[in-house]
Amino acid sequence: MSGVVTGDAVVLGLQPARLPSRALALVIDLAVIMVVYMAISLGLLLLTLSLDEAALAAVNVAAFVLVLVGAPIAVETLTHGRSLGKLACGLRVVRDDGGPIRFRHALVRGAMGVVEILMTSGVVAVIASLVSERGRRLGDVFAGTLVVRERVATSAGMMLPPPPPWLAGRFTGLDLSAVPDGLWLEIRQYLTRMRQLDPAVGQRMADRLANELVARTGAPPPPGVPAAAYLAGVVAERQAREAHRAFAAHPVPGAVPGPVPGAGAGFVPTYATPAAPPAVPTAPVVPVVPVVPVVPAAASAPADPPAPATGFAPPA
Repeated sequence: MSGVVTGDAVVLGLQPARLPSRALALVIDLAVIMVVYMAISLGLLLLTLSLDEAALAAVNVAAFVLVLVGAPIAVETLTHGRSLGKLACGLRVVRDDGGPIRFRHALVRGAMGVVEILMTSGVVAVIASLVSERGRRLGDVFAGTLVVRERVATSAGMMLPPPPPWLAGRFTGLDLSAVPDGLWLEIRQYLTRMRQLDPAVGQRMADRLANELVARTGAPPPPGVPAAAYLAGVVAERQAREAHRAFAAHPVPGAVPGPVPGAGAGFVPTYATPAAPPAVPTAPVVPVVPVVPVVPAAASAPADPPAPATGFAPPA
């Protein structure tokens, strides 16, 4: 097993498809194939009316082989294991090592499918799938293939496990710029599925991924740190840096970024509310009373004019 993601981005550790889903995909494929076969047979019948019985039989056999045997082989080869029925049911045919199938794998599966599906009405294929631990029919056994489920419901087991608390802040100074995206993808896939792997296989895979990560970063893990814990700590540090860059690029309105802590694991950027400006003391306010000017009474009304002098004196 060379890695978690191999070939055509096929992820190892996918759940093997069981008999009900495989049977439904086979029914869909057979229905499509039979419709195409009947249409081609009708067209050939109209085109070969002038032929004798031997030639007509040869044409029918050729149509049967090309449509019922050659078409599934060609479809699985060109689509890397995704026929129409498998695509509808979320299934895919892969190699035992998780890589995409090739023409020889599809050829063996198609040839064995004539015997165990077409000639026996699927009885042999059903018995072989029930007996096999991973639900493989004889064609899969001889071709070295496996039908897996591609669409799996998201669960808690698919989440990245948190690093140990004692690794918090141990990888803040690590240079991660030289680590390619493909290696990050393999590490994430391993961490999400490491509990489903065989312990010996999982340990070898963790050691290989840790060695590749050390070669890219140039910094070995701290002494005594297991490979899986080292991978989880580095991935958590990368997520913390991405979260910090995201918050820095899109700050919260009305908030000022607080100091960035040094711990890498479980880091969540904090935002502090801006402090209110200090109060400035002001002088006491004295009410202003408007001053109304006082006008003298004499000036308020004009005096009577003096009487004219006539020389008459009133009697005493």
